[in-house]
Amino acid sequence: MNTLESIDSKATGSFKDLYTLLKPRVMWLAVFTAAVGIVIAPIQNNLFISLIILLCISIGAGAAGVLNMWWDKELDNIMERTNCRPLPNEKISSDDAFVFGLSLSIFSVMFLGLVSNWLAAFLLALTIFFYLVIYSMFLKKATPQNIVIGGAAGAMPPLIGWVASSGTISTEPLLLFLFIFLWTPPHFWSLAIITKDDYAKASIPMFPVLYGVEKTRRTILYYTLILIILSQVISFSEIGGLALFLSSNVLNAALLLLAIRLVRFNDNKDYERERQFFKFTILYLFLYFGLLVINRVIETLEPAILLVWPVML
Repeated sequence: MNTLESIDSKATGSFKDLYTLLKPRVMWLAVFTAAVGIVIAPIQNNLFISLIILLCISIGAGAAGVLNMWWDKELDNIMERTNCRPLPNEKISSDDAFVFGLSLSIFSVMFLGLVSNWLAAFLLALTIFFYLVIYSMFLKKATPQNIVIGGAAGAMPPLIGWVASSGTISTEPLLLFLFIFLWTPPHFWSLAIITKDDYAKASIPMFPVLYGVEKTRRTILYYTLILIILSQVISFSEIGGLALFLSSNVLNAALLLLAIRLVRFNDNKDYERERQFFKFTILYLFLYFGLLVINRVIETLEPAILLVWPVML
């Protein structure tokens, strides 16, 4: 009877637990940036194909999250921030999580190749591999630059979306890749400052754990400045324009102000400014990529407006 109760207690995984394994917050961020890559690409598929492409990318992003949780089960069990996840709680077994993640990975890559092109499928496979093997297995416990280098995986979705639509790689999607690549360290380090004791307990060499809070805050400011410069470069690219330049600088001013406050006011014992910066970086990324879409719409409508305007006069 005790054995049966033990089996039943471990068989409590639900659809919600499976969904949690996908790392939905990270997945939806990937979905959104991939959607922007699809929308602003120079060649457009019909809406149905574009939605299928986006579905494949979202499944691939979720698969990477599952495999990451599968590998990090022991670390997640140590850290207070993550010990409530389904694997540490044994709501889902490690074997089931691995099969689930691997199945989603194969399906998403193969289906994306069939509905779009194999270059996009290769990039999606590379993203999953990089996140699991390069970041999770090697970088995470090896170097404080783990999130800097590992951020390449999270920066891939807009590039994949662009390539899935157009079939080619050009300067513009590479700039979007670089934008998220530079956005990731200050975004994540602000959270790492708040949870540095957790990382120290798990022996993960996050930047604040090895170099302290003050140096991390200064490094966040440096990365923020570089990110802002890159946003200006994008404004002068083929996907940029005056509207993007002006509107993005409002976002940049707010981001820079929050980064400066981290450095100037070092009496921040409860890390409230880090929480504000962390939350704003998420909003910043969504709004900036939203501005890219708006800029694309303006460019698309501009020839029609120029034709209609004389008639209206």
